[in-house]
Amino acid sequence: MLFGEIDPPQRLLMGPGPVNAHPRVLRAMSADLLGQFDPEMTGYMEQVMALYRPVFGTDNRWTFLIDGTARAAIEASLVSLVEPGDTVLVIDFGRFGLLLKEILQRIGAPIVSVEAPWGQVMPMEAIAAAIERHGPRVVASVHGDTSTTMAQPLAGLGDLCRRAGAYSYVDATATLGGMAIDTDAWGVDIVTGGLQKCLGGPSGSAPITVSDRAAERIFARRHVEQGIRRADIADGRGPRIASNYFDLAMVMDYWSEKRLNHHTEATTMLYGARECARVALGEGLPARFERHARAGASVTAAARAMGLRVFGDDAHRMTNVTAIHIPEGVDGEAVRRRMREDFEIEIGTAFGPLAGKVWRIGAMGYNAMKHKVALTIGALEAVLRAEGYATPPGAGVDAALAAWNG
Repeated sequence: MLFGEIDPPQRLLMGPGPVNAHPRVLRAMSADLLGQFDPEMTGYMEQVMALYRPVFGTDNRWTFLIDGTARAAIEASLVSLVEPGDTVLVIDFGRFGLLLKEILQRIGAPIVSVEAPWGQVMPMEAIAAAIERHGPRVVASVHGDTSTTMAQPLAGLGDLCRRAGAYSYVDATATLGGMAIDTDAWGVDIVTGGLQKCLGGPSGSAPITVSDRAAERIFARRHVEQGIRRADIADGRGPRIASNYFDLAMVMDYWSEKRLNHHTEATTMLYGARECARVALGEGLPARFERHARAGASVTAAARAMGLRVFGDDAHRMTNVTAIHIPEGVDGEAVRRRMREDFEIEIGTAFGPLAGKVWRIGAMGYNAMKHKVALTIGALEAVLRAEGYATPPGAGVDAALAAWNG
């Protein structure tokens, strides 16, 4: 069977991710491939490590990439950090807190949780009480959960964990490069991200940073497991390590001066990840965070000017994704279809308790721009009127522009 050349429509991706990749990132990804141990290639790997340290807000030596989507880095972190029998406390305030639990269940970890209703976050006092009550060995949280559009405050989490002898993990997939990630100031041990949201790249490479404290535990566990593995194999029971590909000790050896072979590096993705960080740092992180904050404020102001209700707690809203209640009597999927077919703009649906109840509009990375927000809001106004919802013509766009301009 013969298929034609790929020629996707030029859609404006204004959902919760992925978003349109920055042209500089796409150009970088078209560069020639190199062998993974070519000195030029290992030099690029060192550059990537250096570039992502400020993006993560850290001096961690172990700052690198996991070859795979953001979920690959989540799983690698949990598989490598959590030892058999370790109790893990999950801070659960949305779909991706549930994902942490699912991964932990698969590796057999005892799980306890503190849970906030969707649209809210957990107070640090409640987290502290749960740590004292359960004595977990690991505490895991999402930073920004796109399912609820809430951002969990994390200042002080690392100190709480260290005082309790626990390690901390944070999934910052949806916020890295768009909201401040203060790994060292928070004192957390492992933070992971993705390219396809605020960093303005494609999915397929996942930045990660690991504290020396966590790295020591991971490497020590590797040595213990190697001893167990030899004994298990002798007894015919087989190895106990949960994963080969996601074994961070092996991946870190690959990214170290040892260059121990683990897998064939995803060269093209590394080029893209490198350029994502160069773009972010070239803009300046404070300016970039301000741009995302303006974009989110513009979407929120526009929705309210159109008579729509915004979901969730304003005090803890992510800057880059906004959930908007679907008005009664409006077919939410019909609106999304018209947005796509008439305007080539994609906005997001929802799942779980919010399925069919909200749209999610994302303005992040290369799409967190005034004109792209205005185009999206203008299209939404037109579609809503076509679907029978009365909204003042131009009110949303006017409010979006006023909010952006401050």
